[in-house]
Amino acid sequence: MTPPLPLSILILLIFTSVFFPRAASKSTIEPCSNSGACSALVGYTLYTDLKVSEVASLFSVDPISLLLANAIDISYPDVENHILPSQLFLKIPISCSCVDGIRKSSSVTYKTRPSDTLVSISSGVYGGLVSADQIKEANPSAQLSDPSVIPVATQLNIPLHCTCFNNSDNNLPAVYLSYVVRNVDTLAAIAGRYATTVSDLMNVNSLGSVEIEEEDILAIPLSACASNFPATSTDYGLVVPNGSYAITASHCVQCSCGPASRNLYCMPASMAVSCSSMQCRNSNLMVGNKTIQQTSGGCNVNSCDYSGFINGTIATTLSTSLQPRCPGVQQFPRLIAPTTLADTNFSPAPSPTSELGGIPSTSANPRSSVVPSSNSIGFPPVGAPAGSISGSSSSDSCSLVNSFIYFPITLALGFLSKFALPISL
Repeated sequence: MTPPLPLSILILLIFTSVFFPRAASKSTIEPCSNSGACSALVGYTLYTDLKVSEVASLFSVDPISLLLANAIDISYPDVENHILPSQLFLKIPISCSCVDGIRKSSSVTYKTRPSDTLVSISSGVYGGLVSADQIKEANPSAQLSDPSVIPVATQLNIPLHCTCFNNSDNNLPAVYLSYVVRNVDTLAAIAGRYATTVSDLMNVNSLGSVEIEEEDILAIPLSACASNFPATSTDYGLVVPNGSYAITASHCVQCSCGPASRNLYCMPASMAVSCSSMQCRNSNLMVGNKTIQQTSGGCNVNSCDYSGFINGTIATTLSTSLQPRCPGVQQFPRLIAPTTLADTNFSPAPSPTSELGGIPSTSANPRSSVVPSSNSIGFPPVGAPAGSISGSSSSDSCSLVNSFIYFPITLALGFLSKFALPISL
């Protein structure tokens, strides 16, 4: 029979496991020195069923921009109120600013609700994209002396992690996605899913090894199409990831980055209603139109291109070029019907096909947009936007933190009584 552990060693092990949690998660921080902002993305898994407008409100973004960033069809009636299913993984477009010398979002706000705590807001509502300490630090004037008791309707700034790196990766256009590592993730699997390499991820995130921890936040470069609009335009610096869309010019112009493309293509948006003229001067061509004429010397191409939104006016440029061969049909990212998003299988998103340039394919099965949670507790975070639970899984939930906080102590006392009894005899 194996002799019982000495009582002193047993007590030391119990004390260490109960009172010393694992080290805090790591995240990639980008120092900055200017006041300019860039286009960035954060990866977010819905903890419960939420309307498009609810998710957009959580991140202070335009609902249409949110849908188009994920190639979801916006032509459906009342699409802003469409209900998105729990466990759906979305890429949220945000403006990444320079705040106190570090890149982070500065426009995301959250109004607290009954029973909210800093932990439930950071881990539950925002899925680990920000820590409780970071929220507290970003809100010095709020009444947060006791992070477990927050006055209802307190307006909080939420400093989400984001990176810009000049919207470039290896000297090519890129948009960076802030991704919260799950317990099933490996660096190789993440690299494969987003059409990059382990080496590139290690360089971008300054990793000394391929080892990553759950809840770490990685910056993932996504291949993109970049604009060259003048600095005076409100959409200066627009960059669109491969396989997705962006809305601009007061919802009048829709730009896309086609499969495996580097060329930004803009055209009138399907929801354009009251917009300034989109016709190129001295031409009958509209934004996005082109004429093609094959000649013995090559192919004459005339195109009307979008050139930015300047002083409330849509700027256009008429360009003429002689190309060796005539361009083919414009390729667009495939759109997902919002009505199919509820068809989920709670499995990790597969590796993307090469034709989509790093964005998971949505052509055959929209289930590829769904990723599993690292937590099987099926309750929404306390005070988070109300919604119905679909399925038994949910993302990190803190509504049960108070209920389970004593579980390790109870377990430790059980072991103590089991092993201490032989010693006393």
